[in-house]
Amino acid sequence: MSRGGRLALAFGLILTTFAAPCCSAATLRVGFYKGKCGLVDVESVVATVVASRFARDRSIVAALLRMQFHDCFVNGCDASILLDGSSSEKTAGPNLSVRGYDLIDAVKAAVEAICPGVVSCADIIVMATRDAVALAKGGRYGVQTGRLDGKISLAQNVNLPGPSITVSQAASAFAQKGLTISDMVVLLGGHTVGIAHCSLFQDRLYNFNGLGKPDPTMDPKLVAALRPRCPQSAALDSTVNLDQNLSSSLVVDNSFYKQILARRGILQIDQELALDGRSKSLVATLANATDFSARFGRAMVKLGALQNRLPGEIRRSCRALDKRR
Repeated sequence: MSRGGRLALAFGLILTTFAAPCCSAATLRVGFYKGKCGLVDVESVVATVVASRFARDRSIVAALLRMQFHDCFVNGCDASILLDGSSSEKTAGPNLSVRGYDLIDAVKAAVEAICPGVVSCADIIVMATRDAVALAKGGRYGVQTGRLDGKISLAQNVNLPGPSITVSQAASAFAQKGLTISDMVVLLGGHTVGIAHCSLFQDRLYNFNGLGKPDPTMDPKLVAALRPRCPQSAALDSTVNLDQNLSSSLVVDNSFYKQILARRGILQIDQELALDGRSKSLVATLANATDFSARFGRAMVKLGALQNRLPGEIRRSCRALDKRR
């Protein structure tokens, strides 16, 4: 598996030019499903299923955040990542460790049972992610709905960068999607609940840039603490929290920014956010912000608005194209 394939909450580039949004502001809107399933509140059904899973597994928050990022950064937020197939997006190296598909299936089954053929899988990803963030104390933001499910899912369209991407490269990737560097810094705050395998940052502990020494931008105390967890010759590729504040590693908050200001960033891109002139002032602001939840919610809504001009459908199963043609 590629380095990028093991990175929790990795952000991605695309192989082809990203299409401009297909939909006007009126197409995606908050409350799209109101009245479309009788008296049933679709968003409440989604929230109930997500809450049940969260009660058993709080790490589902990071899984869903990662799923939404990986979906939206290829062909827009069209649930193409959910399609099964020998060469679908699911089979691309960076997506082999994506999880949460079973939860999306469970939500889809619940809404189909009461309102068949109405709610898209693409909207389910976005609603479920929002609900998970809220359960993790990240605040509840209103999500736009009304997406269609994509009909194209190709592994060759997935090209997610590894953890050593520079701020400049990351900013360029986000700009291609119409997202600003401020959006990027806020969205990378999703790493507050993420994890990373040791192999993704081991060079920072032992041989940064091939010099045989640790990365000088990492707190030496953190280097010493991580080495037992990530020995050079380990047979097992262990994981560590991207937010090294253990009391909030499963909470969607601004602790991540405080950690990288203290030179306790795990991934090189995370640490660079606190050092690069284009992003460090915003990092400092977010580290002391009382409105991080609101900022994060707005950025997630903007991410969720990424669309394409390709025709879509409402799948009966999130894993397969609809056969009703």
